[in-house]
Amino acid sequence: MSVHTQESVKRITVPDIAGRKGGEPIVCLTAYDAPMAALLDPHCDVLLVGDSLGMAVHGLPNTVGVTLEMMILHGQAVMRGAKRAMVVVDMPFGSYEGGKEVAYANCVRVMKETGAQAVKLETSIEMAEIVAFLVKRGIPVMGHVGLRPQAILAEGGFKAKGRTDSERDRVLAEARAVAEAGAFCIVIEGVAESLAREITETIDAPTIGIGASAACDGQVLVVNDMLGMFDWTPKFVRKYADLRTEIDRAAAAFASDVKTRRFPAEVETYFSKKPASQ
Repeated sequence: MSVHTQESVKRITVPDIAGRKGGEPIVCLTAYDAPMAALLDPHCDVLLVGDSLGMAVHGLPNTVGVTLEMMILHGQAVMRGAKRAMVVVDMPFGSYEGGKEVAYANCVRVMKETGAQAVKLETSIEMAEIVAFLVKRGIPVMGHVGLRPQAILAEGGFKAKGRTDSERDRVLAEARAVAEAGAFCIVIEGVAESLAREITETIDAPTIGIGASAACDGQVLVVNDMLGMFDWTPKFVRKYADLRTEIDRAAAAFASDVKTRRFPAEVETYFSKKPASQ
């Protein structure tokens, strides 16, 4: 009997990321489908199935309308494409704020149905108790402090946080509380460099910044922003490509070729087989 061996890729784990505190910066991008996840996988330590998919993929005005089913569907797709990076799935608005048992049931469902390694919650001091409840029951949690997109309706828009002393103290206290509750990593979004640095130096968990300066232990961007898919992007985005222009050019060229019957050409056309000679 022959034995078939297949080289396996070791997937990055929660302890791997937790151990990166103060070390090599953590590379993270969002991913929403299998082909993109496969492309990003060799370059990223973490792929975040962010609820930003509501805006980036589904055209919603914000993330509030994202459902648990949407996150599971996209999480499954990303897990099919990623073999190396740790995959984290955002818990959408309304799926975890209703209490510890509700949060646990929904997080378990996400992890079981997607196979992801962790979940991410937008966290506050009040959420620390829920984070601790989840962690004690074997669910790795990534926290998220600072600008919290799911709170946009209550806060009146996407606004940087920590600009006043009271707000700065609140964000710092939230980060401390969530880290002490057992979050293995915390995303810091939309805060001043000095606050991001203080949080990073204060807590034991590594921090991943998005609009929070290079003081963090790693960085994340929405992949569609990074690739230049949109005309407007936030101040903190650096565009590493201009796919919007490239896609527009390609679609225009295709349309022109169809209208002038240059596509399909003979090389792209099937023909009947010639009968075999007698």
